[in-house]
Amino acid sequence: MKYLSILTLVPLVGALAVAFVPRSRPQLAKQLAMLVSLVVLGVAVATWLAFKTGAGAPRLQLQESYNWIPAWGAKFAFGVDGIALVMIALIALLVPLVILSGWHDAERSQRSVPAYFALLLALEGMMIGNFVATDVLMFYLFFELMLVPMYFLIGSFGSDVQPKQRQYAAVKFFLYSLVGGLFMLAAVIGLWVLGGHTFDWQTLTDAEFATNAQRWLFLGFFLAFAIKAPFFPFHTWLPDAGGAAPAGAAALLVGVMDKVGTFGILRYCLPLFPEASRWFAPWAIALSLVGIIYAALLAVGQNDLKRLVSYTSIAHFGFIGIGIFAFTIQAGSGSVLYMLNHGLATGLLFLVVGMFVARRGSTMIGDFGGAGKLVPVLAGVFFIAGMASLALPGLAPFVSEFLVLIGTFTVNKTVAVIATVGIILAAAYVLWMVQRTTQGTLNDKLRDIEPMKKDLSLREGVVVAPLIALLLVLGFYPKPVLDVINPAVQATLNGVVSPERSDPAPATTVEAGK
Repeated sequence: MKYLSILTLVPLVGALAVAFVPRSRPQLAKQLAMLVSLVVLGVAVATWLAFKTGAGAPRLQLQESYNWIPAWGAKFAFGVDGIALVMIALIALLVPLVILSGWHDAERSQRSVPAYFALLLALEGMMIGNFVATDVLMFYLFFELMLVPMYFLIGSFGSDVQPKQRQYAAVKFFLYSLVGGLFMLAAVIGLWVLGGHTFDWQTLTDAEFATNAQRWLFLGFFLAFAIKAPFFPFHTWLPDAGGAAPAGAAALLVGVMDKVGTFGILRYCLPLFPEASRWFAPWAIALSLVGIIYAALLAVGQNDLKRLVSYTSIAHFGFIGIGIFAFTIQAGSGSVLYMLNHGLATGLLFLVVGMFVARRGSTMIGDFGGAGKLVPVLAGVFFIAGMASLALPGLAPFVSEFLVLIGTFTVNKTVAVIATVGIILAAAYVLWMVQRTTQGTLNDKLRDIEPMKKDLSLREGVVVAPLIALLLVLGFYPKPVLDVINPAVQATLNGVVSPERSDPAPATTVEAGK
């Protein structure tokens, strides 16, 4: 079965079908979009089951290849390793939940319902395309094309509170990403010229590049990925985009789309340019450390819920960056697990924030206060999402954060100690957010707002339940996911770790569930 081409094409074809639904039939558009997303989820489950783990299993599996531009050596080439597989699973899970969560969003804004859900499906297909591509040119095209649906989701379906702000945020998001894409395009062309006129990832990993060429090519890819992630100081677009986007689109933007940046570093920068990766590693770690502290301090000072959650994500990406460039198996596996767990936790947090905003009509923390007295169940879910964001033990993000720190500590104690300051600041901004929003004296204005008297609905419960369940299960037993991740991380680092540090970690595999 051609799992990967099906995963990529079904949401794209579904997006076209939904887009042609008459605007006068919004219910049909919703139902069709949900059906398509559930089909993708089913295929993703089948893909996970078909993926082989254990000794002797190849790194890239379920490969497909179709001729595209023979003169350039370009193909429609698909394949997944453990890193890509967990991200595909995250996309397939989040999209139907986002569709269900935003069931009434487009109607409330009096915009085209079919267009909204078609854009979500198009975004899903393009994000999956990034993770399954094993042709560098194909990856670049998906990397750029996925900007288009997100641009319209922010600019056309974003916040109605400040319409000018959403247009500004959409343009800023697009321009930042486009500039990063231009750096990558230059690097892709250089890679093709120096790599033997091919875009095949496997062939390019075996190619030899001169030291200076490696460093320039690495820099072109890294800048694009650092902007996408984003890492400090390329982060300024994210709070604006996350704050202006609809809650569901923001969940996909921060929970999945940004992970294309960190995935790209693992898939392209490290294996293709190992010497350059070692040379740039101290700089990347320094940027990650600054991002952890700087973004956490800015999060503490935010009074806008969606911008606050966006700043927390910048801090979390700092931990992912440290784990990648520590070059240990534990830290690397922790980073990939962090990519998954952050998507679950931040996706949940954005969706719950969206539920609060839909009831109150405001994103400002000062407009809430004591809301838990009116919506106690929703407030409880908000608390769980906040605790997951600060990596409370027993919830999934704690496992990944712990692996990153312990893996980093074995090779650089100073970096690990400084990074722990971000954990302290995380407790500060999350507890402050929860306390100001749902605890304390009830804001009298909330009594007069009818939607604020409606607690978590059945539809909303169905949205949050799977995410909470996964955060709890992976918090206590992450072994099934780590078994998928570990071989790909080890294969990635085998070509990067210098001869002086041929044993990159005290243990060559991460033992989970112990």
